[in-house]
Amino acid sequence: MPTQQISRRTFMGDAAATGLAFTIVPRHVLGGPGYRAPSDTLNIACIGVGGRGAASVRGVSGENVYALCDVDENSAGAMLGRFSGAKRYKDFRVMLETERDNIDAVTVATPDHTHAVASMMAMQMGKGVYCEKPLARSIWEVRQLSAAAQRYGVATQMGNQGHANEGTRQIREWVEAGAIGTVRTVELWTNRPIWPQAINRPLEQYHVPATLDWDLWLGPSPERPYHPAYAPFRWRGWWDCGTGALGDIACHSMDAAFWALQLGYPTRVEAETTQLFPETAPAVSRIVYDFPARGNLAPVKVVWRDGNLSPSRPEEIAADRPWPIESSGQMWVGDDGKLFAGIYGENPRLLDEDRHAELMANPPGEKYPRSEGPHAEWIAACKGGPRAGSSFAEHSGPLTHMVLLGNLAVRSGRVLELNPENGQITNGAVPEELIRPEYRDGWGW
Repeated sequence: MPTQQISRRTFMGDAAATGLAFTIVPRHVLGGPGYRAPSDTLNIACIGVGGRGAASVRGVSGENVYALCDVDENSAGAMLGRFSGAKRYKDFRVMLETERDNIDAVTVATPDHTHAVASMMAMQMGKGVYCEKPLARSIWEVRQLSAAAQRYGVATQMGNQGHANEGTRQIREWVEAGAIGTVRTVELWTNRPIWPQAINRPLEQYHVPATLDWDLWLGPSPERPYHPAYAPFRWRGWWDCGTGALGDIACHSMDAAFWALQLGYPTRVEAETTQLFPETAPAVSRIVYDFPARGNLAPVKVVWRDGNLSPSRPEEIAADRPWPIESSGQMWVGDDGKLFAGIYGENPRLLDEDRHAELMANPPGEKYPRSEGPHAEWIAACKGGPRAGSSFAEHSGPLTHMVLLGNLAVRSGRVLELNPENGQITNGAVPEELIRPEYRDGWGW
C-alpha cells in the first residue's frame, strides 16, 4: 500500500482526539544512560541569528535547531554555518506558515521594530516564544503581546538575562532582610548610547548590500532608503526601529527594582534631555519615575540617566576612589545604607565595606529559587514545567510598559501623570502615533 508521511504534531493531535494512549518508555531503556528521547526535544525556529541573535541560537542549541531565519546573510553567516542542517529562510512569515506543523517554539532576536509582529504570529500558532528585550518598541505592542500570551497559553520569556541572575535574587533577599533599611531611591546609569543618535535623517544614497534584504529588514516600519546609519547595529537610536538607550538597557537595570520592590506602574514620569530630534533619541537624558506606596512598601523614586551621566558620589566612596564604580550600574539608597550592582544585578555589594563584610559573614537564607538561566527556564516551560521568570504577561510585559513610559515622556516633551493601577495617562492625551505605530501593509495582525 502507498504510504503517506504526516508530521509528528498531526499524529499526536489525531491520537489524542481518538483517545489512543501512549506509554512513555524510560529513555535509558531506549538508548542507554544519557539518551534523550526525540519526544523530549523541541524543534525550535530562530528569527534573527546574527549579532545578539547568535547568542539566542546558542542558548537553545541543546534542543533541535530546526530552522534559521535572517534577512542578512552576512550577519547570519556564523550560525548558518554552525547549524548547516537547519532549514533556512529570510522572511519569518513564510517560515512560520511553512513550518507550523514542524516547529514547537520560536526565538525572536531581531531589531526592536519586528519583535511584536514575529512574536504575535508565533503565539497565534500556539508556539512558545523567547523574545530578546525590549519586548516591543511601543506601549500598544507590549499590551498586545502580554494579552496574547495569556490568551494562547504558550510559554514565553523575554531575554532580560539578569532576571535569572544570582545577583538579582541576592538583591531582593538582602533588601527584604533589611540590609539597607527602607529603600527610598534607585539610581540607574549607563554609558549608552554607544551608537549615533540625536541626528537627522541622512541624505546620502547607498546601494543595498547584496547580502541584505532591505524591505524585509524594514518589516512593519515605514519605508525609507537603505543607509548604513540604520543597519546592522545603528538602528537602536531611530524611533521607527529602536527604543534608544532606555529601551536597550533599562529592561536589564530596572528589572531587579521592578521585581524586588514590586513597582508596578508609576504615578509620575518626568524627563530632561538634550536637544530633541524628530526621528532619533536624544544624546543624553535623565528620567525620574515616582512610584506610590505599595502595600507595606514605601514610595520610591527611580532615576534613570544615560549618555554617561551618573549620580553624585556617595559619601561611602572616598574622594581618591573612582566614581562611578562602573560606566553602567545601579545604586539602591535606603535609610540604613546603599547597595551597588551591575546592570544585570551582578556582583551586588553594600557600599559600606564593614557592613558588607558583616552581611557576607551572616547572609540571609536563600528565599528565591535559583535559575539555570533564561533559555533553560523557557525550554522547561515549553515542555510543561514552571512558568519562566520573565514571562510576557506576568513580568516582562508590565516591566517593558513601565520602562517605555520614559520614552513617552521624552518624545511628548511633558510630564506624565498616571493611574498606578493600570498605567493609563491621566493628565491629557499624547499623540496616538507615540503609543501605537502604524504598520506597513502585510505586517499587522
